[in-house]
Amino acid sequence: MLDPASRLTPSRHRTGNPVADGPARVARVALVGVHGFGARHLDNLRRLEDDGAARLVAVADPRPPEDGTLGAGVGVFNNLEDLLAAGVAPDVVVIATPIQAHAPLAHAAIEAGADVYVEKPPVASMEQYDSLLAAADTAGVAVQTGFQSLGSAALDRLDDLVASGTLGSVRGVSALGTWVRTRGYFGRSRWAGKRTLDGVDVVDGVATNPLAHAVATALRVAGARKSSDVATVETDLYRAHDIECDDTSTIRVRTASGTVVMLALTLCAAEQTRPSVTLHGTQGTAVLYYTEDELAVTTADGTVIEHFGRANLLENLLEHRASGTPLLSPLACSGAFMRVLDAVRLAPPPQPIDPSYVTWIGDGDEAHPVLHGIEELLQRACLAQATIGELGPGWARPSSSSVSPSSLPLVLDGREVGSYRDGTAVSPFLSPRPYLHPVTTRRGVTVTDHFPADHVWHLGAGVAVQDVDGVNLWGGRTYRREAQGYVWRPDHGRITRTGLAQHRSSLEETLRWSRPDGGALLHEARRISWRTVNDAVWALTIDFSLTPAGENPVALGSPGSNGRSGGGYGGFFWRLPTSENTTITTADASGEAGVHGTVSDWLCWQGTFEGRPATLLFLPNDNAIDPWFVRAEGYPGVGLALAWDRPVTTTREAPLARSVTILIADGALTPDAVSTLAAEERHP
Repeated sequence: MLDPASRLTPSRHRTGNPVADGPARVARVALVGVHGFGARHLDNLRRLEDDGAARLVAVADPRPPEDGTLGAGVGVFNNLEDLLAAGVAPDVVVIATPIQAHAPLAHAAIEAGADVYVEKPPVASMEQYDSLLAAADTAGVAVQTGFQSLGSAALDRLDDLVASGTLGSVRGVSALGTWVRTRGYFGRSRWAGKRTLDGVDVVDGVATNPLAHAVATALRVAGARKSSDVATVETDLYRAHDIECDDTSTIRVRTASGTVVMLALTLCAAEQTRPSVTLHGTQGTAVLYYTEDELAVTTADGTVIEHFGRANLLENLLEHRASGTPLLSPLACSGAFMRVLDAVRLAPPPQPIDPSYVTWIGDGDEAHPVLHGIEELLQRACLAQATIGELGPGWARPSSSSVSPSSLPLVLDGREVGSYRDGTAVSPFLSPRPYLHPVTTRRGVTVTDHFPADHVWHLGAGVAVQDVDGVNLWGGRTYRREAQGYVWRPDHGRITRTGLAQHRSSLEETLRWSRPDGGALLHEARRISWRTVNDAVWALTIDFSLTPAGENPVALGSPGSNGRSGGGYGGFFWRLPTSENTTITTADASGEAGVHGTVSDWLCWQGTFEGRPATLLFLPNDNAIDPWFVRAEGYPGVGLALAWDRPVTTTREAPLARSVTILIADGALTPDAVSTLAAEERHP
């Protein structure tokens, strides 16, 4: 669970009680790094000086600021070492330098007895972080990390929404960042885009620098502040730029309390959009556009847009010195972020993206890469809590996740025409289960989809049921008669493999259908087989039998059996990708409305998938007793409904068994060819 009540307590500080000690003097501030983001600190320090809250006494930079930039009496030095040696003795040192310089500079400032404000990321490794944290604690000084978004009052509002239950239970947190960075951005300095420089860690990737605020804010919303708040970090890193670090990545964090934080970030978007952090609840969502402190809260009553103020983190540090005000971004609470950074640092080098998936826009240093379809892909990653590798675009590695789904290839005449995934990494809210994806024609046209944005719990081709004695083994929201609609419930089960036998053109497995608590509901025997029909067509057959795990019968239901007219899905289901020029026919009817809910010996789906035509011919091998469940307008899918408008029961004495064969063909077949294929398949 998230912990919205865990607000920070004041850090130990050497100055004791400012009230008891008398009026605190104006803090003397030294700025290390005056260019780039350091220029913003100069502007902020001028404001604080005008307010009487601070006094800039010195700056350090090997490239001095332009004449007239600083006020009279401000010392100018090449580096912090010279500044301290000159006896300046600042109360606060602000560090706005390249990443690899943060750790040694912060140590030097702490040793001089100064409080520290260090820009993000605070340091470049977990080892450096632990060392700096220990040094600050020993010296009794305060260290503020420059995650400016953590000063937003919107975070308190999010805490209140969670505590009040307005959004229901938390299903997860995601961060979405689609930014643009040019070739010149990575050519601006020697360290830009580097993993290391001269043997020193830099880690200048999309998640650790440009969109680090997205990471830190998402972790904060999930209640993960300290390193111990993070249980696991899985990285999946890529690059389109000619750099060492990643510019496009998904990172999945599981917190110690069980919340999943999904980070989906790129610097290769078509255009830069507002980055956001979303809290996904069972009764609503809250989207924080953290660069603007704007919060969009959506519940059953609609969407409300709220705007908030933001505390300045340097000002907050000065108030902490003066009166003990809690730090908003203390180093101690950057530990969760550092766990992510260290996972990126230790991960294999990012995989270069095949140039055929990238279009470069512009010329010279102003050119930037656009990764085809990246915006939609990252949105799916956030919704499905899935990595890029698990989503499976053509340019991704199969999966770099430590708990990635294992897959078994379906090979026909030396060519892989399908992949059978065990589904172990699927989010619990999507009812993890084995499924087929991708399935292709013999010429390589993909005819399945998984984790689609409209229904991320649709997983290729397989078997799923929404109501198994009250347990959702379909994924997503559950249809409840009493609610007269779909609601998120903690009722998701999972289907796991308990045995497997592989053969040349088939596989046989035993599966366990389980409740949320792990208790067994059903045992399934499943057989998947495949064969050649002709040069353009191959056949895939799925046989399954469901037997109660206990002595009592088990009821299998659907939204249809629970009161939703026409919503009887459950059993065999095939999710198709988007297609054009779609036709849906049976021997007696055509079109979604004409076919949906009917019973027939076959159903034919023809369409153009990414410019190439293909045909799927579905043939139930059970004397056609189950109605067709068909969707085309809202999304493309075909199923055979076990419980169209009333539950069915399986018993130990009479297990429920079904079989379906799908003929998968390249091209668009004529009606006569479809009828002939169907007849030959049913009566060979």
